[in-house]
Amino acid sequence: MLKAGDRAPDFTAQDHLGNTVRLADLRGKTVVLWFYPKADTPG
Repeated sequence: MLKAGDRAPDFTAQDHLGNTVRLADLRGKTVVLWFYPKADTPG
C-alpha cells in the first residue's frame, strides 16, 4: 500500500477520449485521476 509522499508506480490508463496515457510520460506535471461509474452516468 502506498503512503502519503510515496512515489506512484508507473501505470497506463485510457483518457476520456480512449487514448492511452502513461504516468511516466507525465513526470514533472501535476496529475489528477478522476474515477466515476460510466455505466451509471448519462453520456
